[in-house]
Amino acid sequence: MFWQFKLTKRTAQRQRRSLLGVALTAILVSACGNNQQTTTTTSPSPGTTATEGGTLIWARYGDADSLDPHRTTTTLSWQIFDQIYDTLLAFNDSGEIVPNLAREWQVSDDGTEVTFVLNEGMTCHDGTPFDANDVKYTADRAIDSQNPSVTRGAWGPIEAVDVVDPQTVRFRFQSPFAAFVSFMADPFASMICDSNQELGDQFGVSQAVGTGPLQLVSWTRGDEIVLDKNPDYVRYGRPVQNEGAAYLDRLVVRQIPEAQTRLAGLQTGEVQLIVNPPLDDLDAIRGNSNLELHVAENTGHNFFFEFTVSRPPFNDIRARQAVAYAIDIDAALRVAFDEGLVERERCPISRGVFGNDQEFCGQYSYEHNPDRARQLLAEMGYSANRPMEVILMTSTGDNRERMVQVFQSQLAQVGINAKIETMDIGTLNARVKQENERTSGISTFDMMDWAWFDPDILYQLWHSPGAYSGYQSPELDKLLERTRTTVDATQRREAVNDVMEYLLSNAVHIPLYTPGSLWVYATRSQVQGFKIGPFNRPVFNDVRLQ
Repeated sequence: MFWQFKLTKRTAQRQRRSLLGVALTAILVSACGNNQQTTTTTSPSPGTTATEGGTLIWARYGDADSLDPHRTTTTLSWQIFDQIYDTLLAFNDSGEIVPNLAREWQVSDDGTEVTFVLNEGMTCHDGTPFDANDVKYTADRAIDSQNPSVTRGAWGPIEAVDVVDPQTVRFRFQSPFAAFVSFMADPFASMICDSNQELGDQFGVSQAVGTGPLQLVSWTRGDEIVLDKNPDYVRYGRPVQNEGAAYLDRLVVRQIPEAQTRLAGLQTGEVQLIVNPPLDDLDAIRGNSNLELHVAENTGHNFFFEFTVSRPPFNDIRARQAVAYAIDIDAALRVAFDEGLVERERCPISRGVFGNDQEFCGQYSYEHNPDRARQLLAEMGYSANRPMEVILMTSTGDNRERMVQVFQSQLAQVGINAKIETMDIGTLNARVKQENERTSGISTFDMMDWAWFDPDILYQLWHSPGAYSGYQSPELDKLLERTRTTVDATQRREAVNDVMEYLLSNAVHIPLYTPGSLWVYATRSQVQGFKIGPFNRPVFNDVRLQ
């Protein structure tokens, strides 16, 4: 099999430039987070002009925990290092993989080798050249067993990374890995310059050197991150119109935990961009001529139910199916969210991700049928006098707590008493794994959310031992392995369908909804050209201020 893509337009080579001095410290923030996007831009008002230069202040609810792509999987972190670093490939606005730092790539017929040819003349923020040695340094570091890399599994079964010449690098795999090419367009595959090795423990903590459109100036713990434009940046594959350096001089990313405070700052002009305004105030934002609302769609992010199967009752498929039949997802969405913020999801992977097929998944989905739920519960010995007692866990954020309250009421109507426990996402992740490893006590299930750009997320979630030591079976493992080793797109889609059919039919993974609600942005009208790029990636290359 062979893929080869070339850029049709060459751009000017970058000039050297030293990275500005930096001083920063890290703060741990929990967050969870595709290849398509929704863009909302505002045309300049009559009599106004959008100019180059200036500072944009972006207020978020939390801070990054690291600027090292191998140390974190939080959205709050990768949205920052997506500005500092760049990737070999990129997603365009249609979700297609296109060249970026690599101007072309080839996949061997047997799928065990992928070769990239880099653009010439690229430089890092510190003026050092970016070439195949930097790619090898990045990959070797990501998969090094001595390096605590949280992204190691996403790189696949790499056997070796070879520098063929300064512009050519070859990845060799122990077995075909179908998700690798798309992973090369993801922020977690950001290319880091090998000069970062000289920074030691300060890399990602107080300093970071990349090739991205913005470069690190400072990071004040729990307060703000300051990024300046890289004046030598050249756009190769990012989905922007601007082919050179960003129009903005500076981007300041500020931490403001309270949603109302963020909105107040936007209204007064103290900040020009916020994420996650109060959901109850969206109509007020829409009605304010000085503000503009942007809702991310097809982010690859979805919510689903998963069950503790290490003990009764959810080790019995009938109990899992009873939950699936008892809930009315559409009704819950209407209660919890404004129209247009979320979409019902019927697949275990989100809309916009390769393999998502609402019609196919609908054949194996569970529609609201409380009578069928009661029948299944009765078969298991439950009744009005002996309801099923379980715990429903979820994480904090947006209106998901209201969502689970609706589910709690619906479950009670069929004879399932679900006690709700809410916690931050980091605590929930640890708690789910803990519950899955227990064989006694009241059983649990949870409303979990994950985001990924490729159906390989199913392998990471459900292949033994799984992300949380949950449901496992040899049959499912074999199906999941086929999704990784099948390189042909048509055959891989069939393999993904087989996995989704298994997960749905066995009520292992109950899809709920794809959120735009978690990623709502608002800008002042003076901000022109702001864009929510692929995989919920805020893009600032085209931004100008009136």
